Amino acid sequence: MTQRDPLGIAVIGTGRMGADHVRRIQQRVSGARVTAVVDVDAERARAVAAPVDGCTAHTDPAAAMAAADVDAVLVASPGPAHEAALLAAFERDLPVLCEKPLTPDAAAAARVMEAEVRLGRRRVQVGFMRRYDAEYMKLKSLLDTGQLGRPLMLHNRHRNAASPSGFTSDMLISDSVAHETDVTRWLLGHEITAVTVLRPRPSANAPDDLQDPQFVVFETDGGAIVDVEMFVNCGFGYQVQAEVVCERGTARIGDGHAMVTNMAGRWGGTIDQDFTERFADAYDREIQAWVDATRRGEVTGPSVWDGYAAAAVCEAGVRSLEEGGRVEVDLVEQPVLYRE
Repeated sequence: MTQRDPLGIAVIGTGRMGADHVRRIQQRVSGARVTAVVDVDAERARAVAAPVDGCTAHTDPAAAMAAADVDAVLVASPGPAHEAALLAAFERDLPVLCEKPLTPDAAAAARVMEAEVRLGRRRVQVGFMRRYDAEYMKLKSLLDTGQLGRPLMLHNRHRNAASPSGFTSDMLISDSVAHETDVTRWLLGHEITAVTVLRPRPSANAPDDLQDPQFVVFETDGGAIVDVEMFVNCGFGYQVQAEVVCERGTARIGDGHAMVTNMAGRWGGTIDQDFTERFADAYDREIQAWVDATRRGEVTGPSVWDGYAAAAVCEAGVRSLEEGGRVEVDLVEQPVLYRE
């Protein structure tokens, strides 16, 4: 690849997220094209590849990565498959954007981290897309100025209209609260040291075996207290909101009041129905930032350390959910590679 050539990307996993990224790269991202797709379902891979000129379909990630027109890898397969894909990319020294979770557990994330440290440079950007959302970026910029003073508390609300089939109580933590885990660390610049998960009475709208909603409390090494309302069967739509309480003021995002209508004796607006609507611009901005950095020979954004820390916090959260009480987060020492 020369500076003028588009970045050739292999997309691993062609389910909802992977297929959406293929469309995004082809239609809305500049400087890149999809040259290969991978899925264990060969027919699905072929169906996603068919409309893309020059795109090949594979069932083996290593075969796709070996193609001469692949310069980078986007991993959008299920979490348990991430470790093997990342290690294969490392063998070829390919830059990677890996959708969250980095891996489903902290031990696997630590292995990925050790492998990247052995390379001696970052190869992975983890897909915590909220860092690229306009509202979250504005809140981060405000906090970084120090105008509001030190953050004392952070309140988060994360609601889905309905949970997908097969969604478990543990997944409310590992798949959903994982976002608030990263947001907390990024916004506050703190590590999370302990997690407590409280169990309100389950909603009648939740499946019988699902503990929904959940109320999660984080403690941080900066002395802040953070709470997360996680409710995946609220029924009315998709909402993500955050309010930070600081020494000299507060700031809130996610109210969704970009447009308010008045008609027929009523006022109101619309509520997004899923994450692909709410964070469409954030995904576009995230992929474009990754492509631009990769073409410069750089890796930016959330790191493997961020993915590892999120996995460790979520593990502590699942333990608290299952066993009750406060669970401390056990992190390994942060490698020099990830220190700013």
